[in-house]
Parts: sequence; structure tokens; C-alpha cells
Amino acid sequence: MANKSAGFFEVKQGNRKFLLTKLTAGTVTKISYAAVRGQSKEEGAIQRVLSRSRIGSIKDFTLQGGAYPNAIVLNWVSEENPITRSGTKISFSDAADSAQIIDGQHRVAGIKAAIEERSDISKLEIPVVIYENLTTRECADLFLAINTEQKPVPRSLVFDLYGVASQELVDLAAVRARDIATYLDEELRSPYYGEIKFPGHKTRKGGIALSTAVAAIKPLVEDKGAFEQLEIHELEIQKQIIFNFFTALSKKYQDDWSDKTNAFMYASGFVGAMEFLRLKLMSYCAHQKSFEVETISKAFDFNDVGLVLQSEVKGLGGTAASKEVYDRLINAFKPSKESSAKFKI
Repeated sequence: MANKSAGFFEVKQGNRKFLLTKLTAGTVTKISYAAVRGQSKEEGAIQRVLSRSRIGSIKDFTLQGGAYPNAIVLNWVSEENPITRSGTKISFSDAADSAQIIDGQHRVAGIKAAIEERSDISKLEIPVVIYENLTTRECADLFLAINTEQKPVPRSLVFDLYGVASQELVDLAAVRARDIATYLDEELRSPYYGEIKFPGHKTRKGGIALSTAVAAIKPLVEDKGAFEQLEIHELEIQKQIIFNFFTALSKKYQDDWSDKTNAFMYASGFVGAMEFLRLKLMSYCAHQKSFEVETISKAFDFNDVGLVLQSEVKGLGGTAASKEVYDRLINAFKPSKESSAKFKI
């Protein structure tokens, strides 16, 4: 163990006080621990079980130079290792398990995993909030205040910011999906021209939120996704295939495509269509060696099942509505058994 000291400010909010300081990543990961609710009987146990996949992503983020401007929130509980104050400094020993984590347990675990791979990360400075000897109820109140009252950034804004953020901080599959969604929104010939809702942009009732479009397109463009499985890697070709699919569908609706009665002008229709493209149409078109509009159009016959209308899915929940659209596309799908001799797009 080693003695540590750090500058601090005392902050009062309502009836509670806390210490605001900065500590190295090595110190934070050594002194803190997660008291898991249902597994630990100690006072202050309010944490959930750690997610290994999330720890791995935070580890990678840390190794790539990711920033941590938000404070780790701790509840100092060690009686054997109390915090002492002297002027503007606090002092303590870096004994293990001195402080429970109220907020930031995955960040701490991910940073700890990064330190194990690269020791210099232990010197990373992290803002830390320290409460002292809180009860379980007080810890629960703080946890809920942080995780429910302080709303996360809307997903559409996150995906929109991927277009301007540093490359090492972004989800590359989401960037590719965003590029395709932007193309659908900006291309004059696109069935979704002006219909993708970007943050700050206003459209008529209906339309597709950017977050919805990105989330629906992403499974096609991510590693080992539908496009990669067919060795279709080029952005321009991926854009054209999705464009052709929706163009073929829009031709079935003719002048009614842009009407608010069309289910494909809403989130459930877009999601159901992307799921159908990924699970059914991609392999069919690959077998036909053609992703042309004419090839796709000929594979659909809505005469018996009817066009998919928003009124038919409006009362269903999000997942159920998109599945209904998917099922309707399955019913209208009449694939040809013949195949072309040459691959065409």
C-alpha cells in the first residue's frame, strides 16, 4: 500500500456533501470495488452484475486514447483507511476495497483491463466524486438520479455526430450505415428523399428517425454482416442495392408511395424492409446475380396480399409492427427460380 494525496473541493448539494477531486486510473482501480445487489449483504450494495462485452469495449476505447470527462462516483466506506483533510488536500492509503462504486463500475473495470495490457494507462487522470459512508438508500437515490433523471443523448444525435467525430472514437459500421441513410435522404431520385429525420431537421408527421435508419442498416454493413458475407464491400454498391430495393417497392405503390398511408414511410416499415433485405432478398439476388430494380420488382406480387398500409400496423408495438411488415413482404415474395449468367446491379 502507498499513501496518496490530492487536491479537492467540497461540494454541497441539498443535504449531502461530497469531495470533488482527480485521481490516477491506477489509484481508482485499486481502491474501488462494486458491491452487487443480491450478491453482497453490505450497506451500499446497489450495483448490477458486470457485462463482459461492455468491459471489453471500454478497454478498447481506453487503449485507443478515449477521454473520460465524467466523474467516477464513489462511496468511501473503509474504517481502517479513512480520508483525512488538511487544507486543500485529502490523504488516504491506496488500500483495496476502500470505496464502493456508485456510478462508473464498467468504466473502472474496462480501464483496469486496459492497464493490465498497457501499464502506462495507470497514470491517466480521472475526475472522481467521493461521498463518505452513505447508506444503501442514499446510494440507491444517487444511482437512480444519475441513471434515470439525467437522460442520455438521443441516439439520432449520437449517429449524426459520428459524421464529425474523431475516427478512433466512432463505430465504423454505424458510420457506414449513417452514410447510406444520408444518401437515401439527399438523393433526389430516392424514395426517402427528405424523409430521414436528422437532429434539428423538421419533417412532416411520419418519416424515419436517423437512429432508426442507422440501427436497421447496420446489420447489413457490419463485420460479417450480410454484405460482407457476399463479399460486397464497396460503399457505392451497398448504397445502390438498398436504393434499388426501396425503388422497386416504391414502384408497387406508384403515386401513393409518399402518402402517409404507406407503412414504409414509418419506422416499422423501414425496419421490416431492412430485415427482409438482409434475411431473404440478399441471398435471392446473389443467386440471380442481379440486384437491379427490375429483378427485385419481378420478385414481388402484392395482388393477392395487398400493399402494406400504416393503418394495418399502427396499433402494434414496435417489434410486432416491423415483424408484421416483414411477414407481409414474405407473403408477397414470389422468387424466380431462374438465374442470370452475369452479376448485375
